[in-house]
Order: sequence, then structure tokens, then C-alpha cells
Amino acid sequence: MMIRSISVTDAERFLALSKKIDESGYMLYEPGERQTTVEQQTKSIERILSEKNNKFLVAEVDNKLVGFMLALGGRLKRNQHSAYLVLGVLEEYQGKGIATRLFQQVFTWAKEVGILRLELTVIKDNFKAFNLYRKMGFVLEGEKVHSLIRNGKPVNEYYLYKLL
Repeated sequence: MMIRSISVTDAERFLALSKKIDESGYMLYEPGERQTTVEQQTKSIERILSEKNNKFLVAEVDNKLVGFMLALGGRLKRNQHSAYLVLGVLEEYQGKGIATRLFQQVFTWAKEVGILRLELTVIKDNFKAFNLYRKMGFVLEGEKVHSLIRNGKPVNEYYLYKLL
């Protein structure tokens, strides 16, 4: 297994990975909702990589993308010390240390570029992810009530942070 920075040439494979992870029901997009084209995904990756305060990693096993972590850093003077994280790992590759390795690389990068605060959200009943985040040192900051609609019902999200 290899953790590396994403490349624009990964756009098609990353898009397929995202659509597969969306099927979990725990991501922002509903299963089947993502209508992004490969061209749009390529431009999105280019835009993300052009900002020094962002980091976009992928996990690759046998030439297959199986997970990712995106860190989106603040763009203004008042929030450039923080980054919002998005994590996704294919279900069949969960529990194998991939997310832990993605976090470790993001922690190292964040310290190198002066990020002091990492933050993320998780749907309240995503216990596996919540427990992983706590294991990685994230602290529960609050709960956003009825922040998303899933399967026609409102669900809450937890907000978590980690100071470096």
C-alpha cells in the first residue's frame, strides 16, 4: 500500500473511488448523486493542488485507488492556520491502517506548513469513523442538529478538532 499526493492524471480513478465511497451513505453526496465529469474532476484537482494550504492524498493498493484524505486550508489571514479534512476509504479496505497512515501524513504536512488546527465533521451514527477520529486525537467540539437529510430523515453531525 502506498500513500501519495494525488495527480491530475488520477482524476478518472479518483472520481470512480468517490462514487463508490458515496455508496456508504456517510458522505455528503447521496449514492448516485455525484454528476462530476472527469474534466471537472481534473480541474478541481488542479485548483486544490494550486493552493499551498491544501493537501490531497490518495491510498493506492495494486494500482487501485482505495482511499483519500483532503485537507483544505483556510485562505484568509484569520483562518489560514486551520484546515478542514475529508476522508474516505473503501469499505473492503477499512480496518487495515490506511486511514491512520493518511492522518499521519496530513499531521506531518500540517506541522510543516504551519497549520495549528485540523477539523472535520462526521454523521453522528457513523460510529466506526467517530471512533477512528477519537483514536487519532480529535476532540468533540459540538453537534450540528439536523444538518443533513439522509434517507429522507434529518441527521446530526459531530464537529471535531485537533490542535497540533
